[in-house]
Amino acid sequence: MRSVYTSLFYASLPWVLARLLWRSQANPGYRDRIAERLGFYSGPPRPVDVWIHAVSVGEAEAAFSLIATLRRHTPARILVTTTTPTGSARVRKVLGDTVEHVFLPYDLPDAVGRFLGHFSPRAAVIMETEIWPNLFTACRKRGIPLLIANARLSERSARRYACIRGTLRSLLAGVDIAAQTEADAQRFVTIGADPATITITGNLKFDAAPDASVRAGGAALKRALFQERPVWLAASTHRGEEKAVLEAFSRIRSRYPELLLVIAPRHPERFEEVARLAAAAGHRVARQTQAGKAVPGAFEIFLLDTLGDLVRFYAASDIAFIGGSLVDVGGHNVVEPALAETAIVFGPYTRNFQQICDDLEGGGAAVRVRDSGELAAAVGRLVADGVSRGDMVQQALAFVKRNRGAAERHWRILARHFGESFQSH
Repeated sequence: MRSVYTSLFYASLPWVLARLLWRSQANPGYRDRIAERLGFYSGPPRPVDVWIHAVSVGEAEAAFSLIATLRRHTPARILVTTTTPTGSARVRKVLGDTVEHVFLPYDLPDAVGRFLGHFSPRAAVIMETEIWPNLFTACRKRGIPLLIANARLSERSARRYACIRGTLRSLLAGVDIAAQTEADAQRFVTIGADPATITITGNLKFDAAPDASVRAGGAALKRALFQERPVWLAASTHRGEEKAVLEAFSRIRSRYPELLLVIAPRHPERFEEVARLAAAAGHRVARQTQAGKAVPGAFEIFLLDTLGDLVRFYAASDIAFIGGSLVDVGGHNVVEPALAETAIVFGPYTRNFQQICDDLEGGGAAVRVRDSGELAAAVGRLVADGVSRGDMVQQALAFVKRNRGAAERHWRILARHFGESFQSH
């Protein structure tokens, strides 16, 4: 089956590259460093100790706490790969030149061979759900220990993988799996993983450390640009959600005209589209890219049209709606707003963070809504009742603190293979 997969991948490569160029019309980052996606690198080989792959921004955020823990235990040389330009930008912003960084090549034997030959990692860490046949096979042949970190698998993905269970059993043989929850662990077993290779570690995102400078920046933003108005942030929104958010905002403003809405679309190629939607709804709109020209108090909607600033805007907000949850995307990170002490609202589609969202909702630390009407009612209540909002914030913060420790548990898995040998560097 791997031979068929590889042949089809080679045959489709012209269309894959064409799609990359097509996507670059909206996000020029997709046409940068295309050679890296084929496993070509300039300069001499750069051997590393640990290679960590994080597809995009969400996986990168989880990887940061693991990297911090690795550095506490060992002076290992680290390579971080991503697939998306937004993930790449986030890695560069947070880690700078303290790690090697390139795009992960396509899962083709020659590209993977060039990649592994150039960096010669002594250990591989794949974040969350990525299973690549040629990459996993090449790591096994080269004797590179492989860990799927912060592993999660939805019911939908498990059903899809079930049809190739035999192939997956072979690919996952000997691969360590650090599952977020018991449910994730069981789903990996159903697709062919050996239970003996699975450890339940919890979610690395709980180990993210609040940054005092980010919190101070959020407070300064709210004081200077937002003039201490109540702020509702619609974070990481997808197509279809902005319309619902704007409808809810119009309803709430009839009672609370001082409320300010910040919209942060998930994908940068949609910034212009969302700006037009907000203006068409009759609102005065300011943008982060033009913040220097914005007159405080002279706008009702602020468009966050830059990358890497979301955490600071959480810190400047009173309430956050977490996108990807009113449409069937699966939701995004709810730990970040909890750490920023922002009240949390999300929609019905939260499979990417199902256990966390269920626990937050069940403990009174977040509100789940089904549509625009319920969203307006929930945000309106939170604007009106500061005491209840504060209670929610404290419950969510306590929940995050109770669930920390995943990074150390990941380190103990890694150390079984190569922890002591790192100490020699």
